[in-house]
Amino acid sequence: MRITRLQLRNMRRYHELDIDLVPGLAIVRGPNEAGKTTVQRALELALTRRVTSTQNDLEGHRPWDAARDARPAITLEFYSEEEEGIRRGSLEKVFLGPKGTVRLDLDGEVTTDPAKADEILADLTGIPTEAFFRSTASIRHHEIADLARDEAALRDRLQASISGADRGTSAARKKLDRAIHDLSKGGDKFPGRIKEASETVAELEASVSAGEEALAQLESDRNTLAETHERRATAEADLAERRSMLEKARLAERLIAERDSAKERFERYKTAVEVSDELARLADSHPSANPLPMLHQIVARLRALDSRIRELTAALEGEVDVHFEVKEPTNTWRTTAIIAIALILAGVAFFVYNRFMGGGDLVLLAASVLIVAIGAVVAYVGIRQRRAAMDFRRQTQLRDAEIDRRLRGRSQMEQELREAQVETADHLEAVGGLPDLAAVEDLVRREDEHHQQIQRLTGQLEGLVGKEPADTLPPLRDAAALEIEQKTHALEGLGPIAKEPRARERLEVEVKDQEAAVDRTRDDEATARARVDANTVDSEAVAAAAEHLASVREALAALQRRERVYRLTLDAIDGAERATMKTATRFLEKRMVGDLARLSDGRYRRVRVDDRTLDISVFAPEKGDWASGSELSQGTLDQIYLTARLGLVRLLTGDRRPPLIFDDPFVTFDDARALRGLALLRELAADFQIIFLTTSDRYDSMADEGGVVELPAPTARDSGRDEAETEAAEPVAAAPAGRPAESTRA
Repeated sequence: MRITRLQLRNMRRYHELDIDLVPGLAIVRGPNEAGKTTVQRALELALTRRVTSTQNDLEGHRPWDAARDARPAITLEFYSEEEEGIRRGSLEKVFLGPKGTVRLDLDGEVTTDPAKADEILADLTGIPTEAFFRSTASIRHHEIADLARDEAALRDRLQASISGADRGTSAARKKLDRAIHDLSKGGDKFPGRIKEASETVAELEASVSAGEEALAQLESDRNTLAETHERRATAEADLAERRSMLEKARLAERLIAERDSAKERFERYKTAVEVSDELARLADSHPSANPLPMLHQIVARLRALDSRIRELTAALEGEVDVHFEVKEPTNTWRTTAIIAIALILAGVAFFVYNRFMGGGDLVLLAASVLIVAIGAVVAYVGIRQRRAAMDFRRQTQLRDAEIDRRLRGRSQMEQELREAQVETADHLEAVGGLPDLAAVEDLVRREDEHHQQIQRLTGQLEGLVGKEPADTLPPLRDAAALEIEQKTHALEGLGPIAKEPRARERLEVEVKDQEAAVDRTRDDEATARARVDANTVDSEAVAAAAEHLASVREALAALQRRERVYRLTLDAIDGAERATMKTATRFLEKRMVGDLARLSDGRYRRVRVDDRTLDISVFAPEKGDWASGSELSQGTLDQIYLTARLGLVRLLTGDRRPPLIFDDPFVTFDDARALRGLALLRELAADFQIIFLTTSDRYDSMADEGGVVELPAPTARDSGRDEAETEAAEPVAAAPAGRPAESTRA
């Protein structure tokens, strides 16, 4: 992944910053407080930090003089070289806590989901987390100085990056160590779980032994209790038998009463079913299919129509029928007019043709005039015909008006008579196609009688069962019959006691006597039970203790198995880590040899990394033996750490190529070693983009063409006035104190 452009907004000293970066070796140079660390931190955040992060360090990245709602925003333009070709993209992150936004555009595919965007970036760079990025591809000069002074810190950093301890292995090992310690510690004040379980097993074994010795005495007391219990059981059985007989006698009385009630319901529902069936038959056999109110309306209307028909028929008997037929003559004047117009147009056309194109022959001209004259005569005839037709039409209209006036009165009566007859036929058809009014009146009479019978039966049914639905009456009748049969069978099943008179009173006396006998046997049993209860040994408690002992023994065995599993797991993790460390250290040695030889100008050509402790040593030519880090100079230690970090990047990122950011790692190098180091980085730029942050211009010549970006120094200055002078002075525009917020496009 190679970054070609970086834009910042509201990031530390910059309100806005826009710089271009070459894809190879880019040098970002500037004095102290120019914002080099800001650039490095911005790249780290853009590539690894989620925009919805709420960590407090983001608040410290705002400019000092920024508005309250201003938050850092970072934009990158980049491309990635892959086997399929070059993929170009852009990334914009605005850090607003839970409201943060991201927009990742990669080959036209836009992603705005924060988790998905970070996943794509991790796949492009091979850097999964911010901590991983800062321990491999992002190097600060103060980290080199600190680690060089403390060799143990160097080993810890390398071990964490190689073995995966920064991704959970170390935490897993600590949890296993803590779990094993909690299980196996043997102190008296805070014993481990295994020791606690062992002590519990010993206590329970002593308790079970004492309980078993006391059970023998309890056996004798329980034998006596068993005898009294048997006598009480016999007495209670006799009492239960008499109570059962008493319950049968009471049940017989109740069944007899319920059977009588069921008989009464059966007779009532039986009558109700018969009435309901008659009602159903009447409802299906109405003389007319029309409701009775509608029949009354139809009869009233038919009577009115019959009276009106007789009146109209009597009125029309003395009238004379008049029929007129008027035929309009054919309009011949239109044909005459068309002929006249055609003759006139033909004569005019013939005249024009002979006058201007035929030589002006007088005979032909006279003929054309004659044709025009004939057309004029024909036109006059057509006009006369049209006037005659119009006069005939007016006379016809006057005659038609007179005829219409004479026929209008009779036609209205005939129309009203026809309508009355049609309506009468419709009403007769509506009541079943009856022939006349008398038949309809007879139908209404029969329907009235039918309706009255239905009302009488309905009242009888309501008196029997109230508003009970008709469809439930047969089931209720059958249920009552079934209940009668069931009660009868139940009484027969009770036996002779159901037929014995006054059986209930006799059994009540016998039950009372037997209850007194049961009370006496219970007192005897209570005395025997008191002797058993006085014995402090409880067989159930002893059995429970034995069961508890077995469960505690199982728990102890489980804890011992768990301890063995934890130890085996810890050994497996150690073995896997050793195998990983061995492979990684060989890779580091192979990579570090060439890089360290370049940086030291051939002085150190052999490097050894311990598989277990990760101690790094080099072969010293003067000593003729291996020299550890504590025996080397500050600059040499920095070189060793730098080559180790470069090897780690190659090892851990695989085929991915994240940008490498160096914050002046050669601060302790002399000029020759610094130039050799930068030459090494320049060669590394063939595979990785190198962003080199420095305050010196001694590396400018090593950068790619156009690869030097110069950041401006801060320009704000303190006015130097104390508080009293500030109050007395005129208000003037002053730059904000502290870190300035500038805007630049480099």
